Amino acid sequence: MTAVLAACGGGGESEGSTVTVTFRQFGNDRVMENFLKDAKAEFEQAHAGTTIDLQPIVASNDDYSTKLQLQMRSPRTSPDLVYEDTFLINSDIEAGYLRPLDEYISAWPEWNNFVDTAKAAGRALDGKTYGIPTGTDTRGIWFNKEILARAGLPAEWQPTTWNDLLTAARAIKAAVPDVIPLSIYAGTPLGEAASMQGFEMLLYGTGDTLYDHASQKWVVGSQGFKDALQFLQTVYSEGLGATPQQVLNPNWNDTVAQELIPKGGVAIAVEGSWLSNNWLESGANPWPQWNTVMGWTAMPTKDGQAPGKVSMSGGWTWAIPQNADNPDAAWEFSRLLNDKAHQLKFAIDEVQIPVRKDVTADPTYAQANPSNEFFASLVPITTYRPAYAVYPRISNEIQVATESVITGSADVATAAGHYDNQVRTIAGDAVVAAAGS
Repeated sequence: MTAVLAACGGGGESEGSTVTVTFRQFGNDRVMENFLKDAKAEFEQAHAGTTIDLQPIVASNDDYSTKLQLQMRSPRTSPDLVYEDTFLINSDIEAGYLRPLDEYISAWPEWNNFVDTAKAAGRALDGKTYGIPTGTDTRGIWFNKEILARAGLPAEWQPTTWNDLLTAARAIKAAVPDVIPLSIYAGTPLGEAASMQGFEMLLYGTGDTLYDHASQKWVVGSQGFKDALQFLQTVYSEGLGATPQQVLNPNWNDTVAQELIPKGGVAIAVEGSWLSNNWLESGANPWPQWNTVMGWTAMPTKDGQAPGKVSMSGGWTWAIPQNADNPDAAWEFSRLLNDKAHQLKFAIDEVQIPVRKDVTADPTYAQANPSNEFFASLVPITTYRPAYAVYPRISNEIQVATESVITGSADVATAAGHYDNQVRTIAGDAVVAAAGS
């Protein structure tokens, strides 16, 4: 990578400069790659002599973050612009991998168009902003209407409790034995998909939480934690989900989204708002019939208690590593990626929930995908992970607990107790016992 001299406000790149951009490629999904290739061509035409070098990492969640962190550690290998998951941003800041963007943002009027919750996702405990959000997401339940009909369930199925989910899964297992009745992720190989998309969608439906924001401490000893593990234990022990061997494949979530669901191999899936991006014409496995075959509904709370439904939200940002050779040029490319036109295109193609108010208000967005309006409607009740610096380590312990339960290597009480002890070790004094524990 060669050095670049660029004014903070834009332009000024020297001849022959290169901006390396690292991003995650999800299995066979080429949506991000195509989006970036178009932006690269546009940027290079407007900035003579500057080359955007796109460097995808095809990897599972954990492998991507590990490889990215290894790259960012050294000035010799560090990219100039990286696609950074919000759950890692504080730990990567603490490790010294990222640089604050406040100087750039102060000269960027478009920052006012971003919603405050999205801005917070890229802001560290020091009050500085280290990432520009590209979009957010919500999570709910996707289901195959044709499979549910074969099991005697309605096309507009809407579970209101966890028991409704289990009852439906049992009916599907009995009537359609060649499909996975209920897909919900667990185990260490799937990384954050197991923690957030699997376990936390259950935990936050119990009324308990991972983190107590009032005391700024991590919660141990909660009944909700045990209840969530018990639900997973029931699903896997009764054969209502995938086999443990299947779900412990690090690419299992890509297999479910890109292969099994389009083939009619999964009846009900706890999944994200973006799921249909795999089935669009630009996706990994185009499936024109998806919007008539598939339905979607909210994940219920455990017993239907208020607010009645649960969602978890995360998102990704564009961040500039501390060891970037060309931070100014990287910022200029980030500005292009995050303007209204490009965020609208990204939200439509990637099936993201917009983080810019002007994109959300654009009628083109709502009209682009029949599931957009529903999943955007979950934003008011959604929960964001407590993505503080130790969260990745806490998350790993969640994965360990779920894996031990679904494989039968530990019962619920033992797995929960091990998690509590590990959290005490990780968080030290920043631990609080749950009420009633």
